[in-house]
Amino acid sequence: MAVSHPRISARISAIAESATLKVDAKAKSLQAAGRPVVSYAAGEPDFPTPEHIVEAAAAAVIDPRNHRYTPAAGLPDLREAIAAKTLRDSGLEVSPSQVIVTNGGKQAVYESFATLLDPGDEVLVPTPFWTTYPEAIALAGGVPVEVFAGSDQNYLVTVEQLEAARTERTKVLLFVSPSNPTGAVYSPEQTKAIGEWAEEHGLWVISDEIYQNLVYDGVRAVSIVEAVPALADRTILVNGVAKTYAMTGWRVGWMVGPADAIKAASNLQSHLSSNVANVSQRAAIAALTGPQDTVEEMRATYERRRRRIVDGLNAIEGVHTPLPEGAFYVYPDVTGLLGRTWGGVTPTTSLELADLILDQVEVATVPGEAFGPSGFLRLSYALGDDALDEGVARLQRLFA
Repeated sequence: MAVSHPRISARISAIAESATLKVDAKAKSLQAAGRPVVSYAAGEPDFPTPEHIVEAAAAAVIDPRNHRYTPAAGLPDLREAIAAKTLRDSGLEVSPSQVIVTNGGKQAVYESFATLLDPGDEVLVPTPFWTTYPEAIALAGGVPVEVFAGSDQNYLVTVEQLEAARTERTKVLLFVSPSNPTGAVYSPEQTKAIGEWAEEHGLWVISDEIYQNLVYDGVRAVSIVEAVPALADRTILVNGVAKTYAMTGWRVGWMVGPADAIKAASNLQSHLSSNVANVSQRAAIAALTGPQDTVEEMRATYERRRRRIVDGLNAIEGVHTPLPEGAFYVYPDVTGLLGRTWGGVTPTTSLELADLILDQVEVATVPGEAFGPSGFLRLSYALGDDALDEGVARLQRLFA
């Protein structure tokens, strides 16, 4: 008699679908059907990729060099450009050999956890968190440990909270500044304090810096390895071109870290995916080494939109939206709207509230359950000004 096995592995069956992509797909499906949905769901710039980057890619397409396999860890020129960017923006001098180019930031996140974690190792995850982090940790056999900071703390965890969550199984601290989903940025002093605490306890740090160039009000997102240089030997920096350069579809990210960790990740990637598409790598070289004026124009636009959406949301009674200092998200605390009746419906969770909003005024938001506890919504302001204003106006009318 044949042995009966589950059709799908338990490990893969346990993965939850990306909530942000699910909501975005639903919004796009409704839009395709002719519904006037305003979607704040996707974390994706609404700008085209800058022209000089596209031109570099077009030239790369016809160059036979790019029609063949290249090193799994990335093109040498791109690894050099990433090393230069890391020194410029993160204050860390590294060799190009300490860089591995990945298929977007998500692959860098996955490979970082896969490289460091053994079964049962714990990762401290400041919460609210990007929806992919816990799944990547679990796939690597690790255990995500949520450390929650609410709107009263501007979504920034403290050393005291981290210490309370640390156990003998804690191996890694996840550090994200600016944050997705909240846009929160740790001050230089907070970053240093957390870094010194991690160094004191011999923890590894995985620091996601994908939004480090999208900061406002003169704020600078100080890298944890710049704040605490001694951490460099136990830190992996994750980054990419997607957000800063409006290149989400080009799929170029990277990891920067100690030589042994990068070598191990490179071995993994050699079997997992080999090299990133060469045309995209050539485009990324142009992004990092070319003119940055369009980047500043996009950043300035986000900064202006940020204040507009925060003011509009905070005009709604029961909504509290801290002013974010980075990224392109707002994360309103909507607990004041729960348990009240709106259009005949009484939501008790932010998941129910998000469904109500989509059904009644055709505005797509991502509920807090995707990022941690209920009671919050994530809205991206990386969409056109008219759509941003229209969506806020609909919310104001619904909750008047």
